[in-house]
Amino acid sequence: MLISAFALVGLAVAARMQVKATAARRGMLAEPSVVQTPRAHLIGNTPNSALGLAYYAFMLLAAWFMNVPAVWIAALCAAALAAAMSAYLAYSLRFITRMPCALCWTSHAVNWLLLVAVIARRWTVG
Repeated sequence: MLISAFALVGLAVAARMQVKATAARRGMLAEPSVVQTPRAHLIGNTPNSALGLAYYAFMLLAAWFMNVPAVWIAALCAAALAAAMSAYLAYSLRFITRMPCALCWTSHAVNWLLLVAVIARRWTVG
């Protein structure tokens, strides 16, 4: 249940950031935004928000099948990768980009909490 809740929050944040990324690509943002920085596209030309949408959708689905060992391992790997990317992006946001972004910090917190929740899920299931 906790994993689903975190994934839903993540989906909402990623959807909002995707709207901003689309607006930025069309030149429709009135103010500077983190979605316009090079770190907003860590993997190729894909916005981080699009990766987030896929990740959170996967985690929402995986939450219902955590008792299947392969699903738990896949979720653990995905959560660990997302948490590591969030650590890099949080460092970048704080020390390089230096722009305020409440949505960014929310997604970082969700990613770190998802990793903890996936690990804890394994302990509670056995």
